[in-house]
Amino acid sequence: MARVNFGSKPLMYPMPVLIVGTYDENGVPDAMNAAWGIITDFDEISISMSSHKTTDNIAKTGAFTVSIATEDTVVPCDYVGIVSANDVPDKFQRAGFHATKSEIVNAPLIDELPMALECKLRSFENGILIGEIVNVNADESVLTEGKIDPKKLKPIAYDPVNHDYMGLGAVVGKAFSDGKKLK
Repeated sequence: MARVNFGSKPLMYPMPVLIVGTYDENGVPDAMNAAWGIITDFDEISISMSSHKTTDNIAKTGAFTVSIATEDTVVPCDYVGIVSANDVPDKFQRAGFHATKSEIVNAPLIDELPMALECKLRSFENGILIGEIVNVNADESVLTEGKIDPKKLKPIAYDPVNHDYMGLGAVVGKAFSDGKKLK
């Protein structure tokens, strides 16, 4: 089997599609699509992003939400990634999003996105946003037996090679269990 080299590129699978929600200084909600994010500790998320209206908002409020984009919301989630709030001040509304203020942080929960991490700003340096996850919430519609059910949530991933959004596939194994067969 021959391997093909692609050089130094930001290619990794899966890349979650994260929608970062903020309020500006006037309480106007904003949302931005960010694909380069990862959980970096039990209560921490790190997202690679340059300066945007979103990061300006976070600097002012010290808070943000990170919602999980879903199969049902591909169009508005892609839209908030290709349009800047600096150019389209009402992009949140144009996307068809509606905001409910988080009870925990000064940031919007996006009603159309059923799962969100509520975060406080830890730092934003060298293009890396680090947030403290102070709460995770999910709409009851995506729960099964009190747990978030990925089949109901229908999260999407970004394919950085083909520039596609992809849904999740079937369960192929059980974490922290299947490897025991080799012990």
